[in-house]
Amino acid sequence: MDHFGFNNLVLLDSKKKRHSGRHLYSLSIVGNKLDGRLSDICHLRHLRLLRVLNLDPDFITVKDSLLNEICMLNHLRLLRIGTKVTALPSSFSNLLNLEILIVVNEGAPLVLLPVIWNLVKLEALAVLPSLFYLDTYEPIQIAEDSKLENLRVLQELRLSYSKDTEDIFKRFPNLQGLSFGLMESLDFSTERYWFPKLDFLNELESLDVTFIASNSNDNEPSVGTNQLWDFRLPSSLKKLSLCEFPLTFDALSTIARLPELEELSLVDSKIQGEEWNMGEEDTFKKLKCLTLEGVTFAKWEVGEESFPVLEKLQLWWCRKLVEIPPSFGDIGSLKIIYLWESPQLEDSANNIKQYAEDMRARDELQVRLE
Repeated sequence: MDHFGFNNLVLLDSKKKRHSGRHLYSLSIVGNKLDGRLSDICHLRHLRLLRVLNLDPDFITVKDSLLNEICMLNHLRLLRIGTKVTALPSSFSNLLNLEILIVVNEGAPLVLLPVIWNLVKLEALAVLPSLFYLDTYEPIQIAEDSKLENLRVLQELRLSYSKDTEDIFKRFPNLQGLSFGLMESLDFSTERYWFPKLDFLNELESLDVTFIASNSNDNEPSVGTNQLWDFRLPSSLKKLSLCEFPLTFDALSTIARLPELEELSLVDSKIQGEEWNMGEEDTFKKLKCLTLEGVTFAKWEVGEESFPVLEKLQLWWCRKLVEIPPSFGDIGSLKIIYLWESPQLEDSANNIKQYAEDMRARDELQVRLE
């Protein structure tokens, strides 16, 4: 791959006779932000053989004219650009060989549909930020067989409830990695927040979701109810991250039942009653890494078999938590406890370390303060 900075900008000027540029297969341009007036002289239409194009968003914002030229490069396999548009042009459908698409969009979220349905070879899609549709009252017409069966990674999506998005992920049946921001959507008939059905994604291994609350929470369900969420998660999940979610014991028990889960992160989560009392049924059978960041609970009760194979415990900004449960000292697999900005937990962490050393007669458990 060739990397170019400002001094090589001549390559993108189609008026310059740079015949070598016509035979480029891979082009990556990085550097300080390009003056908007200079970006108007950039052209790519003569680089017809390009298969990899990386225009660093920190270097250039791709305007409509240049974006339309990119749509003529039908050999592209990988494309990374920065834009400031509301939707991809219809000519984007020409990129039938595209496998990886990364877009950083300034301003409003970029609307993905219907253009992406034609990108049948797409394997990874990350558009920050993006929506499937605009929020309108007009129904969206989608062909019944519209699917992206090769798509394995979908990131940076913003999702809210509508009839059109209710079962949208069925059209990406082979996803392995998924991240999205979930806009607050309340079903008043059930008094639950809406969460998309994902249990049919049998290959999904990594899921990262951030809950985005509305400005007004006057009508939100009470965090005291055990029916706040109806999580429909696939049993194949190995890595789960939930950010800013209000969670109940029922929701946490649902997560604990995921049979293949190895990594769990709860970030800025509000847990029912400010206590996490783990019952005998709450066993994370394969969990190796647990990260709690900025959680609100003060008391934590852990059962003897809650984390039988845990190796790493990370507690970041857990200012309200009074202590780490002593029973963590009985977890023979535990190798390290990380503490970040949680000084009140240092004593309990060191007590667990001392207990583990006394029980195992070996100095295996580490406590690290960051």
